[in-house]
Formats: sequence, C-alpha cells, structure tokens
Amino acid sequence: MNTIAKVSIFGAVFIIGFGAWLLLEINRSSNVTNVGIALPQPVQFSHQHHVAGLGIECRYCHTSVEHSAFANVPPISTCMNCHQQIWFGAPMLEPVRASWKSGQALEWNRVHNLGDYVYFNHGVHVQKGIGCVSCHGRVDQMQLIYKDQPHTMEWCLSCHRNPAQHIRPRDQVFNMTWKPEDIGETQASLGARLVREYNIEPARKLTSCSTCHH
Repeated sequence: MNTIAKVSIFGAVFIIGFGAWLLLEINRSSNVTNVGIALPQPVQFSHQHHVAGLGIECRYCHTSVEHSAFANVPPISTCMNCHQQIWFGAPMLEPVRASWKSGQALEWNRVHNLGDYVYFNHGVHVQKGIGCVSCHGRVDQMQLIYKDQPHTMEWCLSCHRNPAQHIRPRDQVFNMTWKPEDIGETQASLGARLVREYNIEPARKLTSCSTCHH
C-alpha cells in the first residue's frame, strides 16, 4: 500500500502538470483567440481588393486611428463615396445600399476585440511608431479580414518588454511592405534609436499592471 500511495502521489504531480499545460495550450489555440479565422460579415468586404488593388490607404476609411483611443469602423457614407458611382447595382452591395437608404448601420462582427478590463489606446501606438502590420498582419493580402495575432496578455507583454523590435518611422506606420533595410538600417539599430527619439517608456513601466488595467 505504501508503494501504491507513493506512485499515486508521484503520478498526480504529472497529471496536474499535464492538465495545466493542456489548459494553457487550449487558451492559446485559434479556437479561443480566433487567429486566422474570418468571421461572417454582413458584406464580404475584401481588404486585398481595396488596399492592394485600388491603393486605398488605411486612414481613408479608419479616420481616427492616429489620434483616437479607438480605431473607427467607417460609416456607410464612406463606402458610398465610391459606390454611388461604381458597382452601384452589384447584388453583394445590397446591404450597403439598404443601410444608406434606411440610415440603419450595418452590424459588423468585431474581429479585434479586447476585454473591457483592458485599456488600449490605438492612437498612442500609432504615434509611437507601431505599424499596422505588427498587430494586424498583411491586411492588404486578406480577402476577408481575420485576426493575425492572438492579442493575448502574453503577446502584448512580449512587445512591451522590447518595443524596439517593432518601432518604425511614423511616416511608414501605414506602409504594409516597409522594412528597415529600405533605409539601410537594421531593426535593432533603428528601434533603439526611435525608442529614444519617441520617448518610449522603459519596460518596467510598460509592463506595469496599471498601464493596461486602469
């Protein structure tokens, strides 16, 4: 019985450890984070067509990304700036036309959605030189928008501990294809310099609980 008791205690440690590891892996999986999953939307809007194909820049639709805490979803009037002239009768745009006529906003399924207990300021990140692609991926290549990164606390902290790995010149924040090699630098040297120039807070403050949980 002593042997059985010792084996069961020893085995319980491994079972508990395996259970904890399994829960962590499930929490990181796309079933929880929705990474790579395109949610159903009222209109099958293609960023690849509008951004890469037509050359429409992020700020034309998302007008508040540079200065507001929230990146706005464009109103139907923005869509109709073009679609009163082109593709006006396309069947796939009927929800857009119906919204325009009724004044009732389309109900989009939010793709990037942090918990209410997290304070995130979109404008601050843009002003500090964090490019769209660092958080949202190559949106210009997405037929249907999906989450490119998990946006978990673990993922956010990995950047806050070393922001230099993602910082770029402010005038290249919205450039999906920009690389530090384009200006003859490495990300390490450029990031270190921009951290100083943009007055980025030290890691101990960026990783403080009160930074994101007011």
